[in-house]
Amino acid sequence: MDAVRVALLREVLAGTEWLGATRRFAGALRGSVVSHGGGLLLVGTPEYEPWHLAAHLVDEAAWSGTPELAPTLVRHDARPSDPAHLAVGLGRLEAARRGETLLVVAPTTPCAPLVERVSDARRAGATVLSLGPGQGELPSMAHEVLAVPDGSELDLDTVQHLVSAAAGENALPTPRGRRRFRDRVARLAEHLTAPPPARW
Repeated sequence: MDAVRVALLREVLAGTEWLGATRRFAGALRGSVVSHGGGLLLVGTPEYEPWHLAAHLVDEAAWSGTPELAPTLVRHDARPSDPAHLAVGLGRLEAARRGETLLVVAPTTPCAPLVERVSDARRAGATVLSLGPGQGELPSMAHEVLAVPDGSELDLDTVQHLVSAAAGENALPTPRGRRRFRDRVARLAEHLTAPPPARW
């Protein structure tokens, strides 16, 4: 989903709880990785690896000038022969420490071994965020939760797009006077297609 589609989706969702919820969650994510600077670990379940979210967060990190948002994708079936960015296995969760942020994305309740590893990471001092079902052990141990229950208005993939886009925003938009829809979309598209700030 590109930036213009995200903008249109936000227009459609205006007035719903989703915009505020995804922005709050994204703010907690960004605040954790920027203030602690320890790095972002992203993990899913054996059946669902959040590749797409990882790619979007890498893009948002570059565009926003916030390298801390670029995650390390932790995979359940990583092999040493995989490319370096795909070869990080679950052992990385055991090495998680204070200052690191762990984002768990799961469409269903995660398996017990994953929950145990997340619990160990939390005990070691990592900040845990949960995106997925709002019930079970994982949400109860997470520092921040964005529940996407089965059967909700938005699916998990759509919510991930909203979260990654909001995490890359340098500031939350300020309320303004009534403007035409076309003007708002044009302004947003202009902002999103501008080159990233120069680094010296």
